[in-house]
Amino acid sequence: MGEHAITVPTHKVIVRGTLNDIIGKVSLWNSMPREELKRRLR
Repeated sequence: MGEHAITVPTHKVIVRGTLNDIIGKVSLWNSMPREELKRRLR
């Protein structure tokens, strides 16, 4: 698969749009629907 880097801010609160973008990139890179990724992160 290779290596992929995504910058994640270390703020206590992450703006919703930023979090949405991170989730989108991770789900795309892993060929996983967003809802499945969110379920696994809970």
